[in-house]
Amino acid sequence: MAITEIRDLFAYDRWASEKLFRALDGIDEGTWSASNVIDERGLGGILVHMLGAYQRWRNGLAGMPDDELPRPEREPLPSPAELRGRWAAEWPAMEALLAGVDDAWLERDDEGVGFAWMLRHLANHDTQHRAEAAALLTQAGHSPGDLDMIVWLEERAGWKDGVPPSQQGAKA
Repeated sequence: MAITEIRDLFAYDRWASEKLFRALDGIDEGTWSASNVIDERGLGGILVHMLGAYQRWRNGLAGMPDDELPRPEREPLPSPAELRGRWAAEWPAMEALLAGVDDAWLERDDEGVGFAWMLRHLANHDTQHRAEAAALLTQAGHSPGDLDMIVWLEERAGWKDGVPPSQQGAKA
């Protein structure tokens, strides 16, 4: 996988996460702060864990020592707005990391696991936890809607209401 594909994977990851975070508007405190809903976490805990993993992988790949890696899961649960603010700072940091590396960097490895695979893992990890959060939001009447990658790809290609650009404006 080339760095351009990794960058696209993380652009989709951000799009889907932002869509999910918009669905948090108006979520009640009980739903947000519940625990032991999916494993030991609830909605807020899932999304904080997602942030923490993202921060640890980004900082670890950038060379930060393990004992300095962020652990937001160990902090008090932030509000949904605070969490969105932390993500708003995190995405540009990942984009900066990915802008500064090339295909040769992706081929590097740590103890036999390639950096490209580590980044794929991180994007897949986000997908897992976004799905858990989306299910909880939907149960609470706050569905984030369709988070499929194809929807992002179609939007990026200029599709509108399921119609490709080549057919827009055509009479039915």
